[in-house]
Amino acid sequence: MKKNKGMIIVFMTPALVMFVLVFLYPIIRTILMSFFKIEGITDPMSKWTFSGIDNYVKLANTTLFRISMWNLARIWFIGGIIVMSLALLFAVIITSSIRFKSFFRAMIYLPNIVSAVALATMWLQYVYSPKYGLIKNFFQALGLDSLARIQWLDNDHKFMALLLAYCFGMVGYHMLIFASGIERISDDYFEAATLDGANKFGQFRYITLPLLKGVFRTNVTMWSVTSVGFFVWSQLFSTVTADTQTITPMVYLYMQIFGAGNSVTERNSGIGAAVGVMLSVCVVIVFWLCNHLLQDKDLEF
Repeated sequence: MKKNKGMIIVFMTPALVMFVLVFLYPIIRTILMSFFKIEGITDPMSKWTFSGIDNYVKLANTTLFRISMWNLARIWFIGGIIVMSLALLFAVIITSSIRFKSFFRAMIYLPNIVSAVALATMWLQYVYSPKYGLIKNFFQALGLDSLARIQWLDNDHKFMALLLAYCFGMVGYHMLIFASGIERISDDYFEAATLDGANKFGQFRYITLPLLKGVFRTNVTMWSVTSVGFFVWSQLFSTVTADTQTITPMVYLYMQIFGAGNSVTERNSGIGAAVGVMLSVCVVIVFWLCNHLLQDKDLEF
């Protein structure tokens, strides 16, 4: 027994040390930093100036930060509806009895293995181009000249252009999660529903959807995490760091820590840490709501 305890300690110690150094310590340090004024993120604690909740109050009163949170909310909500709807639709299709399902699964997932920089460049240069873009040529072929003349990268349409491009790259990832959940559902349920006279839509509504509650919870949580970390796409779709159409809290955090952008006159890593804490709280709230609203304890497979 003593030997077993010793072996357990030996094997668990490296994992425990890594957890403390890589996860626990940065979390605690970030929370502490959010209550201080700090010029450099690597400054020792002796150079920190305690400010209490002033960092949070300043964020709440800063127009640019409120705009970034509003952009994030739109990305999470509107983008979430688009991505989850398309992902579920494609998951249902590729788990049906269609031919070449492996090919279609790979093609839909393909954008996820392409660099975000390359993907954004494709949308900027070849899809939204006002001269020879795919969207312009598509609408011109249909005779919809008014839609073909839309400048997707101007200030009025930039956010939606950014959102659509981002959603295009995220559908495949969430589709695979939905597909794995659908494939776990026993065929016996669908056979019994068919014998009872249920059509395909009825089977989807009363069997597939209820049994995917746990998968929905996972997908919404993962979508929230990726949305909170929205950064690269904002930078690629705008050369101005503080662009109100593309700025997100992560971009604002970057501005505060590294002093980027014309709107930042001084660096304050404490405010950047406060942004990180607020985003983490948002994810925890979404996770808590999902656990309470999407419960599947009463379901049996």
